[in-house]
Amino acid sequence: MKPELPLSDELAGVFARVSGLLLSAETATSVLLVLTGLARETFPDTAGAGLSVLGPGGDWFSTASTDEAVELADRCQYQTGTGPCLVACADRKVVRVDDLAREMRWPRWARRAQELGLRTSLSAPLVAGDEALGAVKVYGTRAGSYSSRDESLLAMFAAQAAVLVANTRCHADAQRVSERLRTAVRGRDVVNLAKGILMARGHVDEQTAFLQLAKTAQERGQPLHELADDLATTTVKRRR
Repeated sequence: MKPELPLSDELAGVFARVSGLLLSAETATSVLLVLTGLARETFPDTAGAGLSVLGPGGDWFSTASTDEAVELADRCQYQTGTGPCLVACADRKVVRVDDLAREMRWPRWARRAQELGLRTSLSAPLVAGDEALGAVKVYGTRAGSYSSRDESLLAMFAAQAAVLVANTRCHADAQRVSERLRTAVRGRDVVNLAKGILMARGHVDEQTAFLQLAKTAQERGQPLHELADDLATTTVKRRR
């Protein structure tokens, strides 16, 4: 009978330190490496652990892998478009492969994993809210290493990792929104500057200056903020 696995203090402690934080990609990767390293140490006869994440465009990539063998085995899944990690994510359930030598569902991946010295695997989906983000997995060196209890334990790891991955995406989304806002503000400011130039040149009011600017932009097929930027830049150069 396997000994009880030392999860409570270590895993809960790692997650408590980062729970609720809006993590940068660098910070989250560091924490995920801690989690996958802990997974490798926690599960008996485990050669390595890692995360497979589904990108916005539908492409898969590996992050926080503890060993090169894990990355190479996962890469085979991405290349063939199927495998236990991908199925775990798609079906949102834990997938266990007891013996790679007898695995018939994904023969190409099974052969490649065996070439890397791997004999068994366990994959659990990363699910945050209604979204499946990827999968966390461990690879074993002995057939039949993992049990139903290990499935439950890996699902707990996956739940923690999913929150971190989701937070990383929130951080990236926030950065994109922030950049769009900065771009919008810059565009508004340069349009206001261009209107001021036209008002001073033609002694017209603000509405007339804006209409002149908009008409010229339409005639040239040029975005309004680009035309305004060109006008402001040209005016500054003339005054030097």
